[in-house]
Amino acid sequence: MRRFASLLGLFLLLVGAAAGAYLWLQHEFTTEGPLQEPVRIEVRPGESVRSVLARLEKVGAVKHARQVELYLRLHRRQPKIHVGPYEIPARASPEHILRMLEEGRVILEALTIVEGTTFADLRRALERHPGVVSTLRGRSDEEVMAAIGRPGEHPEGRFFPDTYRFARGTSDVEILSLAYASMQRVLEDAWARRREGLPIETPYEALILASIVEKETGLAEERPLIAGVFISRLRKGMRLQSDPTVIYGLGERYDGDIRSRDLVTDTPYNTYTRAGLPPTPIALPGRDSLLAVVQPQETGALYFVATGEGDGAHYFSKTLKEHNEAVRRYLARLRARQRQPSDGVTEVKAK
Repeated sequence: MRRFASLLGLFLLLVGAAAGAYLWLQHEFTTEGPLQEPVRIEVRPGESVRSVLARLEKVGAVKHARQVELYLRLHRRQPKIHVGPYEIPARASPEHILRMLEEGRVILEALTIVEGTTFADLRRALERHPGVVSTLRGRSDEEVMAAIGRPGEHPEGRFFPDTYRFARGTSDVEILSLAYASMQRVLEDAWARRREGLPIETPYEALILASIVEKETGLAEERPLIAGVFISRLRKGMRLQSDPTVIYGLGERYDGDIRSRDLVTDTPYNTYTRAGLPPTPIALPGRDSLLAVVQPQETGALYFVATGEGDGAHYFSKTLKEHNEAVRRYLARLRARQRQPSDGVTEVKAK
């Protein structure tokens, strides 16, 4: 009997110790970790959980990698961790860290597409980004559009300017597809809000005009006014006379100055020599420019020119006489600012 009592006592002691060890492992797995500052690690392809835990211990994110392994074995857990870069937060518990790895909460890269940039600018930005896998380098624009499933479409203006976040290793095709889909949604939403009676007949025409408005001003409050000028001109059959369209048509020949001869040199994009809209957008317009052309602020103004105050603002005129006076004031301010006669542009044309 005494022997049985001793064995029972020993058994209970072992059970108690095992239970205590189990509870201790549970506590260590769920309690805050020792990390004082966030740290980044990269999970490599084919890397085992043991290897990752060992590196986490080495950088101070977990106290004892072997204890975490033991806990996982006791719970018959075999985590499937995702490849990529991770930022481990300070004080993150082993449980928190493993959940991050299993859910693939990798550090996201960012690419900002600025409103008013061109498709060529976008392609260069994708090629330079270290987190993007380049598969389209050296391909023609036609091949790029085919790669994203839009063969035959002109690429300019088709991609929404925004900040896109993605995992390192995402391909340029994936990002372009995302930006294309975003522009489709924004354009459809804007077109659904269009005012009746506008002299633009399709969403694509709205996209073209929005790209011109985007390039004409950087001031949000002016976009509906400038859109109103162009809408009024289209109503009257007047040419748009927009310098940015001329610049786009010049392509690589544009050297930073637009001259009188450029305004009379015909290209498909020269809205001084051709009536109506150019054949395609000239840049990537943002949401505000799209909304401006479908809800323009028509004041009767048919012309605008920079004020010359250095704030990017424009003066709007209803008559050519008033506009010419505004042009003279602009040139006077420009000469005063430069302290010398303007060079390269012999005349500011009416818009």
